[in-house]
This record gives sequence, C-alpha cells and structure tokens, in this order.
Amino acid sequence: MLSRSTRGYLGVVAGAMTLTAALACPGSARAQCVDEELKQELVGGRHYRGVQDRLFTKAFRHELSGMGGLYAGDLYSASWVAGGAYTFHFSEDLGLEASVQFTRFRSSITDSYERRYPQVQVEERTDKPGRLYFGHLVWSFAYGKLRWMGGGISRFDFNAAFGAGVTDNTTSQGLTGSFGFGTKWYFWKWLAVRLDVRDHIRRETFIGEDHLVNDVLVTGGFSIFVPFGG
Repeated sequence: MLSRSTRGYLGVVAGAMTLTAALACPGSARAQCVDEELKQELVGGRHYRGVQDRLFTKAFRHELSGMGGLYAGDLYSASWVAGGAYTFHFSEDLGLEASVQFTRFRSSITDSYERRYPQVQVEERTDKPGRLYFGHLVWSFAYGKLRWMGGGISRFDFNAAFGAGVTDNTTSQGLTGSFGFGTKWYFWKWLAVRLDVRDHIRRETFIGEDHLVNDVLVTGGFSIFVPFGG
C-alpha cells in the first residue's frame, strides 16, 4: 500500500512525462516535414538534369544540304559526285530524306581495250554522265557532345540510312538499294556539318554481261535547318 506522498510523487512524474511527449511530437513532425522537403528538392534536381532540353533540336524542322565527294563504282573508275538533299525531321530520331546527285561514269578498262583494238568500239561513250535519285529513312541512334580545348561545346550525332532509288546511267537495271552511316556536327542552331558513307547495290549490264555491283559513295557537306531558331 503506497503512502499519500509516494502516490503524489508518482503523479508528478507521470505528468512530466506526458508533457515531455506532447512537446516532443511537434518537433518530430517539423523534422519530418524538413526531411520531406529536402527529399523533394533532391529528386526534383535529378529530374531536371535528366530531361534537360537539347540546345539543338531537329523535330519538325526542314534540313537543306549541299554535298560533294567520291563515287567508287565496282565496274567504273572512281569519280566525283555532287548534289543536294532535303530532309524533314518528324522527331529527334527519325527523318525522311530525298536527294539528287550527279556524277560521271567512266571505265578505264574499256579505254585501254579500245586503244589496243581501235577497230572495236566497246561502248558508244566511255565517259557519260549519271544521275542518282534516292529516298532514305534516316535514324539518329546516338548523340554526344565535345568541348573544344576548354572552349565551346559542339553537339553531334551518328545516324543510319536505309532506302532505295534510281541510278540513271543507261546501263543500270531496276531499283538501286541503299544503306549507310553518317554523322552530323551542330555548330549553331541552324547550321551543321555532315559526313555520309552510302553503299548502293544494283544490277548493271556491262560489256554484254549482267553484274550485281556495290558502289560506295563518300560525301561531306553542310546542312541548313529551317526555322533558323530551332
């Protein structure tokens, strides 16, 4: 049986503990709120870093290109190639490209043969113009950026192209398949430098025989994007 003084002492202790718990709860709640705010800030910072807009955008823009380079044919001697292309980018990764290029088809083999046997005319002309009309689906599959000696930063991408077209040189038969790879370097919001390698696969009649040939085109040039502001 507890005495009256002992019961009074225990009551004071219990009241003090209750008051301490009541005072501690708001502080705990405030600390929890601060932790939540800090968490949201950190998550938000990571979110903005992950979806930062590209400084150069292509989606829904028009690209006009001028190109020139080398045409290396299976049955003809290497020659120059020059032309232009128009591309509409309907997303950052995909675009449709239409191009026309000009070259000359010349065979050193037939020239040597005709010099040795002047009485034989292998071809009516051994140096004739050619035109290339093509359409490609261009897929930009990788992006990157490069800092120049601690100065400005340039953006670039790597792309793959798949398509078909017509090789107009009077000896080509049917459609010409085409595929290849390229890269573009973006220096301003409206200007880029491009480098492309394309492989053209086609059937061709040469000196009375049909051949399946692989012609390789290596071209470089400039692209202008419209609208200019991105």
